[in-house]
Amino acid sequence: MPSSRDREANRMTARLGRYAKVGGNMSGIAAKLAAGKLFGWDQDPAKNAASIAESLGELKGPLMKVAQLLSTIPDAVPPEYAAELASLQANAPPMGWAFVKRRMRAELGPGWQGKFDKFEKEPAAAASLGQVHRAYDQDGAMLACKLQYPDMDSAVEADLNQFDMLLALHRRFRPAIETSEIAKEVGDRLREELDYRREARHSKLYANVFAADEQIQIPEVFEDLSTRRLLSMSWLEGRPLLAYRQEKLEARNKIAQVMFKAWWHPFAHYGVIHGDPHLGNYTIFEDGAEPAGVNLLDYGCVRIFPPDFVQGVVDLYHGLLEDDQDRVVAAYETWGFAGLTTELIETLNIWASFIFGPLLSDRVRSIADGVSPAAYGRQEAFRVHQSLKELGPVKIPRYFVFMDRAAIGLGSVFLHLRAELNFHQLFNEQIDGFELDTLNAHQKHQLDLCGLSSED
Repeated sequence: MPSSRDREANRMTARLGRYAKVGGNMSGIAAKLAAGKLFGWDQDPAKNAASIAESLGELKGPLMKVAQLLSTIPDAVPPEYAAELASLQANAPPMGWAFVKRRMRAELGPGWQGKFDKFEKEPAAAASLGQVHRAYDQDGAMLACKLQYPDMDSAVEADLNQFDMLLALHRRFRPAIETSEIAKEVGDRLREELDYRREARHSKLYANVFAADEQIQIPEVFEDLSTRRLLSMSWLEGRPLLAYRQEKLEARNKIAQVMFKAWWHPFAHYGVIHGDPHLGNYTIFEDGAEPAGVNLLDYGCVRIFPPDFVQGVVDLYHGLLEDDQDRVVAAYETWGFAGLTTELIETLNIWASFIFGPLLSDRVRSIADGVSPAAYGRQEAFRVHQSLKELGPVKIPRYFVFMDRAAIGLGSVFLHLRAELNFHQLFNEQIDGFELDTLNAHQKHQLDLCGLSSED
């Protein structure tokens, strides 16, 4: 909990200001949709989706992050909305230098500049919750200093309320799924991202997991230059992943193989996953002119799963592979799906077959033939939506949210790279010899080392 001296901790005045800005935009759309429903006017879903995306696009900040997340979850919003929301950019206008100086003074005290040999005035990157400045400490080490925008606690709480409005609109007009667990999960994870001290612990966890792996680099956290709203890490040099789209297939495949390991190894062995495989969250480091590995840069959105959930993922994979319906159903129940009818199981299998499809096929292949990164999963999501409409509201378990997001995001990366790999072989390397008790012990040991909990 924030201390009584924490002036930015969900300030009422800042929150009310955010309500006014966000709510004004969304209320007009809600009124229009409600009037159309009431009076029987024709609704144009694509036009309404464009209006919502335009309104959200003016706001920047946390709600943008929420909107992009919604776009990956089947039927959390209608397909027309998903396509629009996926196009939103999560960049906020950067803070000016005068503002940055005040923010740094608030975090490190009046002599903050003396703690650095150099601190660049212009941000190197800007995102939804903060911006990154390149700096050098007194020993000459190059740093990436992520500084949170002001009043983000208040903005997050206001935006999560508007998020509930978005979900309520969907429930009112196209109620195919019940979204209460989605709302809880997104809210909890977004609040976690506000605490950079927690992100530092996530970074330490990944550094431990990949300590002996030369293909995956994790930034070192400089704790004496970090606070709840400032995170100072070692600067990792690398090129953007999209710079390799035209490279030879061997180079693209190597990057994709390392990316696969970076996401699935922590999940299969420790029950944790990087929930935000966004293109800006990693770069590629090189050995000469060849790609050597991946820099993982952002740890705000790391999901810790109960070991039973990981067991469910492994069971679902084997159930689909071996056409064992009893094992498939048991896996869905482990995930938290309730009231499983034959029709609902068949609908869930549409999505599961899409997510697991590349893993079930023991051959070299692309992640999805003839599909663009932006359209990845759209067709399957539409089929799921059509089926769910006939079944009535289905409650989506909270653990599904970031597992789904990671799978869609990672698949899009493979499409950008046009990678051709044996994903079946890569996945089986990660789950070979899987034992629930072993995972439980490994997870507890690492979480204890990093000051984290499986209950978080």
